[in-house]
Amino acid sequence: MTRETLGREAAEAALTGLEGWTLAQDGASIGRTFTFVNFSEAFAFMTRVALAAEKMDHHPDWSNVYKTVNVTLNTHDAGGVTALDIDLAKKMNRYFGG
Repeated sequence: MTRETLGREAAEAALTGLEGWTLAQDGASIGRTFTFVNFSEAFAFMTRVALAAEKMDHHPDWSNVYKTVNVTLNTHDAGGVTALDIDLAKKMNRYFGG
């Protein structure tokens, strides 16, 4: 998967249909907050995402407080949003929904 940054328009288009994700004001990252029933569900989600992220060699910036997981994605070495970020966001949405 390419590590070339998407322009603002391409990033916005890629987020269409990706529920809950927004493009940062500066266009350099995407973010979403996931809310779960409890801490155990939040931690299980993070564990599942961590395994997928490791396989992708692409890791989220995130934090967890009780049942909430805040996520920011960008490709650091590219300096912005790439297809890798969109792919990981899609995986996160699938894991959250199923």
